[in-house]
Amino acid sequence: MATMFDRLADLNASNHQAHPLHHAQRIWPETNCYVDLWIEVLNAIGLEPRAMLGFTLTQDFEGDQFTFFKTPLEDLERLYDIRVTELAIYDSVERHVATQIARGRLCLVEVDGYFLPDTHGVSYRIEHGKTTIAPTSLDAVAKTLTYFHNGGLFELTGADFDGVFQRGDHAQPMPFLPYTEFVKFPGIAPDPEQVRQASRALLTRHFARRPAHNPITSFSDVFTTQAEHLADQPFETFHRYAFNTLRQVGANFELLGDHLDWLAPNGCYAGEARAARTIAETAKAVQFQLARALARKKFASLDGSLAAAESAWDQVMNGLAKKLEAPGSSSRHAERAA
Repeated sequence: MATMFDRLADLNASNHQAHPLHHAQRIWPETNCYVDLWIEVLNAIGLEPRAMLGFTLTQDFEGDQFTFFKTPLEDLERLYDIRVTELAIYDSVERHVATQIARGRLCLVEVDGYFLPDTHGVSYRIEHGKTTIAPTSLDAVAKTLTYFHNGGLFELTGADFDGVFQRGDHAQPMPFLPYTEFVKFPGIAPDPEQVRQASRALLTRHFARRPAHNPITSFSDVFTTQAEHLADQPFETFHRYAFNTLRQVGANFELLGDHLDWLAPNGCYAGEARAARTIAETAKAVQFQLARALARKKFASLDGSLAAAESAWDQVMNGLAKKLEAPGSSSRHAERAA
């Protein structure tokens, strides 16, 4: 009988169909490497990735960046009975990955995006930087690798294989070994209705853990000052800043909108979902505005540019407060959404 991992191992990168959360027409077709990877993995094994997105309610502004939002491992276990554990590396990374693949387990490995051909034009052979991939098949002799990364499934070979695993001509002493996790899948897929019920419960839990103050207001208070500082930095610093601020908050809340629409197909969270997408749209527009301001070295236009997103965050949280915090409201809305 085929296992969940067998379904991953049988995938072909040439005809892989990405989940709709990664369609090009979205406001933010990609979010960050970790969440994007899980969206594709869950979809490929027949599980609903939108169920896991309630944690987006907890995103905060951390003073210099928005929270790099990642699916909590305890949520994966509660929703899908998927267990993720750190994999200790003491031998070559590719040997460990091959061992786990043979046992029907998926590994999540931090590698250098410089060697990932799917990032052509962005970082491939241009810029070094860590990112997370999930190999589904590996042949160290033939030097071939099939892997999930960002919003798709890809292949690499030859020198790129050596580069990813820092071997051959790319071997070098490593100050520390790459952080790696391995995934144990359940023998039987969870019942979809149980997943939905668990997702509703997690929404309430994560709502209780939301920031005490509007994080977009906190960001807006320092945004112009931070932008002026970027004017004295190399332009690539803009890309890193935008990724960790505007892209993180925009992508986070677009996913929240998808989560709310999926959780309540009757539309009881429709207003909050629309407000979440307003945050996503505003962040995208302001990212372009920031690029123009840097090119002109004129920053006055950035003052108040996030006002619509600030108001939308309040709408999301105030609306959910009325629907989640009233006595008995959680079960009542759950029944109506079924």
